[in-house]
Amino acid sequence: MGRSYADLSDIIALGYTLTPQQEEAAGILLPVASAKIRVIATKYGKNIDEMCTDEDFADAVKSVVIQSAMRALNSISDTSPAVSQMSQSALGYSASITYINAGQSVYFMRSELKDLGILRQSFGALEVYGYDSVD
Repeated sequence: MGRSYADLSDIIALGYTLTPQQEEAAGILLPVASAKIRVIATKYGKNIDEMCTDEDFADAVKSVVIQSAMRALNSISDTSPAVSQMSQSALGYSASITYINAGQSVYFMRSELKDLGILRQSFGALEVYGYDSVD
């Protein structure tokens, strides 16, 4: 198993206050988030451990790992997690709510992965009709 890019003291240094249960969960989530970002980077042909030799890049990875772990922690908390979509009706009353992280999992936003240079925009073209030349 590779190294963890952030630890509990990093979360506390950023000003987050954690309950003892959240500290225990964060101790598990941070290595999981570190492993997950390492696997994602490998999938896109990047070696994040080598990229982290640059101190600024290592700090950026630490920030992304902490944010991912905090998203998972916030979805586990007693307070209701953030809502991404909500709809209500009237008369025969109906309500539908979609939570941002209903599965309580560690995930990374595409923008975070793009900022780290793991995801790159790609493009391609496909000739639908198979024309090689115009006569």
